Amino acid sequence: MQFNKDSLYANPLGEITTFKFDEAVANVFPDMIQRSVPGYSAIISAIGLLAGRFNQPDSNCYDLGCSLGAATLAMRSQITATDCRIVAVDNSDAMLERFKRNLVLDVSKPSIDIQCADIRDVAIERASVVVLNFTLQFVPLADRAALLEKIYQGMLPGGVLILSEKLAFEDERQQALQVDMHHHFKKMQGYSELEISQKRSALENVLLAESFSTHRLRLLAAGFGSVEIWFQYFNFASMIALK
Repeated sequence: MQFNKDSLYANPLGEITTFKFDEAVANVFPDMIQRSVPGYSAIISAIGLLAGRFNQPDSNCYDLGCSLGAATLAMRSQITATDCRIVAVDNSDAMLERFKRNLVLDVSKPSIDIQCADIRDVAIERASVVVLNFTLQFVPLADRAALLEKIYQGMLPGGVLILSEKLAFEDERQQALQVDMHHHFKKMQGYSELEISQKRSALENVLLAESFSTHRLRLLAAGFGSVEIWFQYFNFASMIALK
């Protein structure tokens, strides 16, 4: 499948504005995410497999921060339980409009309820699967614990939370190494030094990465009984939290 190439930061910008999931980003997002997040396709595929393992009858599967719906569609392809629906939430109209257009081409079941809303305001009810796929990192630090507690309280026994995040590292050498290797990865995908630098500036104070230990302690405090990393590629990781 061909996507519009991400060249948003290819030319020098007089003023680098704060990164937003607007129409310009939505237009190139599939290319941007594939070339920016190591292992993204593997994570999406595994989200589908995990949804197939944990979906329960008469339950909801949430994709919080669904963007163009990649995780939603992966879940949809694997869910088999009766009366199980997917709730896909994002606060970007531009992303959701493109998601809806893509959804016309997918005639699978179960049903998908698409909501344009702040995930902090969405009720979590009878959830068997909840996905935060590179979403929590954009939520203000002060609001993250409450969000995870709300998710836990709204989950059915035996439910799973899949949390994918860009990680920070407590050891300075590891932090420098992981960031450097991520930049090398992006260069291998065709991004220039200018593009990497300008996008990094745009994301400053917007994408706030934390360490795995911080994520783990917060999830355990919210009530989850087990938290482990199942996938990591440099400073990008995905975790499984079990209720």
